[in-house]
Amino acid sequence: MGVSKYDLVILGSGPAGEGAAMNAVKLGKKVAVVEQFNFVGGSCTHLGTIPSKALRHSVKQIMDFNTNSMFREIGDPRWFSFPKVLKRAESVIQKQVQSRTMYYARNRIDLYFGRGAFIDEHTLEVTEPSGNTERLFASNFLIATGSRPYHPPGVDFHHPRVFDSDSILELSSTPRRMIIYGAGVIGSEYASIFSGLGVLVDLIDTRERLLSFLDKEISDALGYQLRKMNVIIRHNEEFQKLETLDDGVVMHLKSGKKLKADMLLWANGRAGNTQAMGLEMIGLKPDGRGQLSVNESYQTALPHIYAAGDVIGWPSLASAAYDQGRSASAHLCNSEDWHFVNEVPTGIYTIPEISSLGRTEEELTAEAVPYEVGKAFFSRLARAQITGEVVGMLKILFHRDTLEVLGIHCFGDQASEIVHIGQAVMRQEGKANSLRYFLNTTFNYPTMAEAYRVAALDGLNRLF
Repeated sequence: MGVSKYDLVILGSGPAGEGAAMNAVKLGKKVAVVEQFNFVGGSCTHLGTIPSKALRHSVKQIMDFNTNSMFREIGDPRWFSFPKVLKRAESVIQKQVQSRTMYYARNRIDLYFGRGAFIDEHTLEVTEPSGNTERLFASNFLIATGSRPYHPPGVDFHHPRVFDSDSILELSSTPRRMIIYGAGVIGSEYASIFSGLGVLVDLIDTRERLLSFLDKEISDALGYQLRKMNVIIRHNEEFQKLETLDDGVVMHLKSGKKLKADMLLWANGRAGNTQAMGLEMIGLKPDGRGQLSVNESYQTALPHIYAAGDVIGWPSLASAAYDQGRSASAHLCNSEDWHFVNEVPTGIYTIPEISSLGRTEEELTAEAVPYEVGKAFFSRLARAQITGEVVGMLKILFHRDTLEVLGIHCFGDQASEIVHIGQAVMRQEGKANSLRYFLNTTFNYPTMAEAYRVAALDGLNRLF
């Protein structure tokens, strides 16, 4: 058995692994990527970000068709099964795999498909599906193996009526009623998707309000829209036990409630993919959720072994993972492009979607920062009236005295796109970060971006 030598070996081909690989090879390093599945892209492409967002888009198209009076001249409202809608996601996944495979080939990055495990601090053994093994020696490693849904004891995930956020993509029929346990980002997104398909959803939230890390006004707006879609949201509830039946499930909550549904989607937490990697051979110990601790350079306790993406926990976003991977590889290459990724916009693809950056009203109040609010309601924007996407608003939080932009919070159509205009301004130094930018800049009309000018005018009118 020969040993191949590299400057950097990366475990995982998701966003963190891809970002690190492309950056390191551009900086002159010899790079290999080990992927345990037969295709590149990781969970982001195959199980998480891409399929769920493609699903959301298809469901939203169905909802638009069914609620637009103009289409009634064509025919009656139409309903589609979950498996049929899923086919759209499958075509997107295939295109993503093709593109990403080409990136590795173009950059002469060696791909090994198999499971990697450490033999010692500089040697990784890759076991291929055929059983053949190959050893890779490297000066540096990056662990970018991502995460998987957390499976608590007492829940039988082998039962055909019980799903997690990975196995839900194998659902072969559309339920009439379902329980989603966990009202975080994943649970809220799937509540939107299934309710949009006409499914009655019980969304179980273990906290006092939805997505409590968001600005309260935004999370309240999401709750209102979900309830309009006939989602029943149950706050401050905790799982006690689950009964599985031939025709469904019964969930018992600690409050004494019993809920019956055709199926359960468990969406409460994720665990890092660090099992069976030989970490014990090199002295690295994950925490109770399988996650690795790193410093601000993304180095583990062994300085030549880095980790990035979901396997290190927060913020567990594909966008952040890509930048973390790039930053880790920049650090090991002694590049000036290194930086710690800590300013990450939140993108939540519910219906309507949510995106935010910076501090919330609650945080600014607690810090005794003198702030003011500027709002633009989409219902008053010409572009939103044209498209019919009138639900939502843009909210700008800014300092009363300096006009520094402190937070951007957006709820509604294209929120995850709109937020980046505010992000660009917030990244500026000194007086360049000012609410006045939105007043002194001409926006195309009609556009959704015009919401910044409207919100800025609204905010200035509140000053005295």
